[in-house]
Amino acid sequence: MRIVLILEYDGSRYCGWQSQPEGCSIQDTLETALSEIAKEEIHVITAGRTDTGVHALYQVVHFDTSVQRPISAWVRGVNALLPNDIAILWAAETSDEFHARYNALERHYLYLLLNQPTRPGIHHSKVGWYHQPLELEKMQVAGSFLIGEHDFSSFRAAECQAKSPIRTITRLSITRHGNLLIFELRANAFLHHMVRNIIGCLVYIGKGKYSPEWMCELLKSCNRTYAAPTFSSAGLYLTGIRYDRRWYMPELAEAPIIPGISLSN
Repeated sequence: MRIVLILEYDGSRYCGWQSQPEGCSIQDTLETALSEIAKEEIHVITAGRTDTGVHALYQVVHFDTSVQRPISAWVRGVNALLPNDIAILWAAETSDEFHARYNALERHYLYLLLNQPTRPGIHHSKVGWYHQPLELEKMQVAGSFLIGEHDFSSFRAAECQAKSPIRTITRLSITRHGNLLIFELRANAFLHHMVRNIIGCLVYIGKGKYSPEWMCELLKSCNRTYAAPTFSSAGLYLTGIRYDRRWYMPELAEAPIIPGISLSN
């Protein structure tokens, strides 16, 4: 039997999604709870691995099990065993043909960047921060150069395991809500650290270090050493995974809640 889950988590105190020998990951924590409910060892496959400190509002996983349990056991039962910063939102039995990773058509991310002179307090692990003024229009122009299919080698981490650096960005929007900049990115898939490296380069352009056209030069260079440092993970959220309608995956909210600010699409 194959079960599909949608979950959300606060990644602040975890060493990312992927299982680690120390057992400090989201995957380790989830598999421990699932195995307790199933009374057998459970291994999950995810739609996308998130880095240390990255949050998720809509993460998708699937797993196979030989046991019969009511769907409520995979939601309320597992949630009772999970820490408060990880929660199962939805579960269903699915076809053995469904694959959380390989059937995903598009991944959606949001990056929240607080742009003010002083660092955040309450939201220190929920938003990125940059102290100098950033010019929104220049970042918007630079971001437009990344839309479409490109070789994103200049924005991939050295340890990236993807076979190809070719990715297709379908949306890259930047808006300002007071002192909060909101970056929305959608692509068929992302390379390791790709979103955070793009944010770092956009910040360089926003503060005036480079012109928007520098983004085109980075793309053409296919050289990571020319780009900005990887930006903080604190403001990054996995907000959606899109599948073909035949898999009947529900649509859930795609915006983190920040007091006093509505981020609805």
